[in-house]
Amino acid sequence: MVTANRSRISTTGSICAGTFEAKRAVDVTRQIRIVWKPVVFLCSLVPLALILTDIYGIGGSLGANPIEEIQDRLGNWGLRFIMIALAVTPIRQLTGRNWIGQFRRMLGLFAFSYVFLHFLSWLILDQEMKWSAIAEDIFERPFITIGFAALLMLLMMAATSTAAARRRLGRTWQKLHNSVYAVAILGVWHYWWQVKKDVSEPLLYAALLSVLLGYRLWYRRRRRLGQRIALES
Repeated sequence: MVTANRSRISTTGSICAGTFEAKRAVDVTRQIRIVWKPVVFLCSLVPLALILTDIYGIGGSLGANPIEEIQDRLGNWGLRFIMIALAVTPIRQLTGRNWIGQFRRMLGLFAFSYVFLHFLSWLILDQEMKWSAIAEDIFERPFITIGFAALLMLLMMAATSTAAARRRLGRTWQKLHNSVYAVAILGVWHYWWQVKKDVSEPLLYAALLSVLLGYRLWYRRRRRLGQRIALES
């Protein structure tokens, strides 16, 4: 009888603990959706807002070459958001806070948005939509070629970022979205070739990307080793 009572108490305790954890997970998800996602969204719009205010001379200026300044700022923020999006998984794995992963899609879409605006500023403001000159630049200037390739890959990922697209594509979805690593490499490469002389900032991005990609290789190797040991034991 005592053993049976202890068993019931243990089962009841497990159910209560499970219910509490489930409720806490729901509360965290709700808080992220209602509070933190809007905060991150608004913060992600700040760089664009600063560009717009500088265009109209409110609180700053775009310098002697405003078109180049707009392109550079948009491109830099596009690359920064790519790095931030890539950092989500390592941070989630190292801290054990899985809710951080809920921001990855938003950050990835902001990366695409800033890169796309970077492209549009080049297309409209710099090239003035002169299609023959645009085609010539894309095919004959290597740093523009790789930048355009990165944009196309980002476009495919943005277009398939929804849950419905993920279900529809199945395993192909993950393979497609793994191209974010190629996008990051091409983005840094594009920036490096563009600046030509002072490569200190592209070098910083290259170092950060090396750390992020190196971590992923280490984590994958560590997980495979753990699986192998589990199978052998």
